[in-house]
Amino acid sequence: MPKKGMRSVYHINPSKTPSSPYNSPLRNGTPLFSFSESMIAETISNAEQKISKWNQETSSYAKVTSLFYESRKEARDYINCVNDLQRAMHFLLTENPSSEKLIRSQQLMQVSMKRLQKEFYQILSTNRDHFDPESISNRSSVTSRSSLSDYEEEYDNGFDDEIQQVENSITEVERVSVLAISDLKVIADCMISSGYGKECVKIYKLIRKSIIDEGLYRLGIEKMTCQKIQRLDWEIIQLKLENWLKSVKISVTTLFSGERILCDQVFYSSDSIRESCFTEISKEGAVILFSFPELVLKSKKSSSEKIFRILDLYNSVSEIWPEIESIFSFESTSFIRNQALSSLEALGDSVRIMLSEFETTVQKDSSKIPVSGGGIHPLTEYGMSFIAGLSDYSVILLNLMEDWALSVETRLPESYFSPPNPNESAISIRFAWLILVLVCKLDGKAELYKDVTLSYLFLTNNLHFIVSRVRTSNLSFLLGEDWISKQEMKVKQYAWNYERLGWEKVVSVLSPVNSMGNAYADEMNNLLKRFSLAFEQVYRSQSSWIVPDSKLRNEIKVSICSKLLPLYRSLFDKYRVTLQGEPITLGDSSSSMIFSPDDLGNYLSDLFYGNASSTTTSTTTHSSRVAMLRLNFRPRWCFSF
Repeated sequence: MPKKGMRSVYHINPSKTPSSPYNSPLRNGTPLFSFSESMIAETISNAEQKISKWNQETSSYAKVTSLFYESRKEARDYINCVNDLQRAMHFLLTENPSSEKLIRSQQLMQVSMKRLQKEFYQILSTNRDHFDPESISNRSSVTSRSSLSDYEEEYDNGFDDEIQQVENSITEVERVSVLAISDLKVIADCMISSGYGKECVKIYKLIRKSIIDEGLYRLGIEKMTCQKIQRLDWEIIQLKLENWLKSVKISVTTLFSGERILCDQVFYSSDSIRESCFTEISKEGAVILFSFPELVLKSKKSSSEKIFRILDLYNSVSEIWPEIESIFSFESTSFIRNQALSSLEALGDSVRIMLSEFETTVQKDSSKIPVSGGGIHPLTEYGMSFIAGLSDYSVILLNLMEDWALSVETRLPESYFSPPNPNESAISIRFAWLILVLVCKLDGKAELYKDVTLSYLFLTNNLHFIVSRVRTSNLSFLLGEDWISKQEMKVKQYAWNYERLGWEKVVSVLSPVNSMGNAYADEMNNLLKRFSLAFEQVYRSQSSWIVPDSKLRNEIKVSICSKLLPLYRSLFDKYRVTLQGEPITLGDSSSSMIFSPDDLGNYLSDLFYGNASSTTTSTTTHSSRVAMLRLNFRPRWCFSF
């Protein structure tokens, strides 16, 4: 079995070697010309002189001094010398395998490889700062390789001119980095072609893997397990998730990208070594990084609170997917791509499941207690908060939903919705459907009210709330102005139904006012009393009802006042004229009081705040009843007519 140095004859790399009289091509395994004895002797002698000088086992100077830092010209000569020795060994093995010169050459080769191993380790160790992934990734691989190729020529065409060109074209930090990478590449090429690639790669993996591990640690990326994440509170998971979202892009585009570029440059001459080396130093950290999203899915938080975080995770991975494919493009790193893709698919499936769960939650809501005063139902607030929040992720959801169409049984009526943008029809239809599910459920909630009038006020409030959330979110772009206009018309219809049913009795009392002419005072007095009684009854029943939105509240009040006050003021003024200055009798102790137009306006202005006002009793005197009404009235604002 050949000694260790004999590996060189099987690993010659003739793709690019320094110019030398011993660099002869082979034809059918036979040199075009033979080495002479003197040439062999000269080659071995030159190699022994240079290699012995830098033998760290025999020279104290060589132990403490770096060949590549001491003299780049001498380093160049050393590499050329080792390459020449390797070619001479190849010739000796072919011509005279038992030659003493071959044995001596093998011994010298072993010494030189130990020296180069040490140089390789020192360059990697002392240039950690210059080889940080951020600095490397900020320079494109094309530029770096171009600079590297230029610098390699110094080994052939002269040191001074080439090094000056490099120094003039890049910054000091880049200069040190490019030259150090060039040194590493030259050493790696020499060791690989001499059969010592395994030793070179071992050093590289040891040092550079620690860089990736340290970088991920500083970014807060830690190894998690399913059992561990299930024991954590959601608040802690949220913190880890937020940190991951901030760190994942840096990890991919800086940390792993920088390592890939460095590895490509150092081992440029060997595709297989470049691939295996990068795979070994990156696989553990990359798997930890890309498996985190799937672990988050296993946490025990409810889907409604988790879906937005899941969408953030999906967005982060999908944004950097092109970089993941590029950086981990080797066949041996396919499992890393698959892990990232698996997380992406799992996140997408989880979002679809959560949307289905939301729809089911709305449809199966079984609360039977009507909202006090016909206000906004908690299901409306929850549902629209969820749907409006989802609309912020419309671009992501468009990709997730384009193949997730509604079933035939759940097609949207054309009268209800037509997508404003054909390019986004799938996502628009899905959002319109979710809102329709919510609206249909609210229709059922309205039936819980015994008073039909209050049920219409409930529908007015809740549909108005839905339309308002649509207008103030991305839903307005997804659903379009046509959908919004249709729903606003429904809000007006519900409000009109409320007014018609709620105030029909009061308005009907005043219907004959315009045809009364010069009626008697008693007749007018009875009409005013009937009106006051009807108004008091309606006011008493509606005093606890509520319209939370101030604009809608104002619109409803104005509409009611426009129907009541002009007729009532006309009747009241006719009553004054009929009495011809006599005191107005506003009722007695046994009958309902008569409101003045100003009192009527004040009472109407106090509606829909949910504050019930006290009503008068039949035993109260006229003066005290008026005083009681005014004391009980605490207007928040008044109408002017």
